[in-house]
Amino acid sequence: MVAASGCDQNPTSVTPRHSAEDQARLQAFVAQIKSEQVFVEGGEYLMGDFGEEYGVERLQYDGRKDSKPLHRVELSSYSLSKFKASNQQYQFYLAWNGLKGREVKGRLNGRDWNDRKRLPDTPARVDWHEAERYCAWLGEVTGLPFSLPTEAQWEYAARSRGKYVVAPTDDGTIRIEGQKGINVATATDREIYARQSESSLDIASPLPRDFRPPNPLGIYDMAGNGWEWMKDWYDPEYYSHSPVKDPQGPEQPVFKDLDGYYTRVLRSQDYSGPGRGLTMVRYKTDPGNKGYPPTDKTVRCAVNHPSPVK
Repeated sequence: MVAASGCDQNPTSVTPRHSAEDQARLQAFVAQIKSEQVFVEGGEYLMGDFGEEYGVERLQYDGRKDSKPLHRVELSSYSLSKFKASNQQYQFYLAWNGLKGREVKGRLNGRDWNDRKRLPDTPARVDWHEAERYCAWLGEVTGLPFSLPTEAQWEYAARSRGKYVVAPTDDGTIRIEGQKGINVATATDREIYARQSESSLDIASPLPRDFRPPNPLGIYDMAGNGWEWMKDWYDPEYYSHSPVKDPQGPEQPVFKDLDGYYTRVLRSQDYSGPGRGLTMVRYKTDPGNKGYPPTDKTVRCAVNHPSPVK
């Protein structure tokens, strides 16, 4: 049994008071966050599984129905973080707000969770509520309209502004030679990194956010290193009635999983590999991750503004 407690809403006993030195650290943090935003010029694209109509083999890339039908989407310009939020960034947010963060108990699970947290430049692990609050806080400290990305925004960026790209890597393919990933990470890559970082995680280890090359827009880790939370509620039929202009997902929760939880959309992948982390495939889970530690869920924030972040 895994015990998980202490999500980021739980304050410490004393509200932090911020010194001039603290304020300087905040400004450095804000400058870093702004520097990591990739401007994505808006436009039109056909969202969904384009394999049968535009793929090389004219076959579906995704056997599931929820990535169909292929449908037209028109997006306003926005910016998307080139990285998933790091442990270092997320822990700065917690400390600034006097929040304890999530605690996981148990000899094995607690050790593994702490090993994930202590690797500073690997992606922070969060549930949807924690992800949403983090992006909202970025908006407060930067004065920019930060939020979780919509899945339409995520797919458009993963496909290099809506091109017919199968994998969100540097060249649209998944390249592995032997046991070594060339543009994605393999289990061997993760095992080696875990050994080098002296963690217990073995092949389940997260990796540094720039471990493999970015996609052509300069965005990293879209094919793996953790599922990414989207703003949208999940609806398996959404593509059949989605609005063309800046779709936001259903206004209300629609689809329950087998355990009776309403679900939000996930994109990317927990671990990259052949046939995994493709640009058009939709995933889902409940926002609270069923009360378990979100060991494979991450956050990448967007800025909903028509001009590049300065």
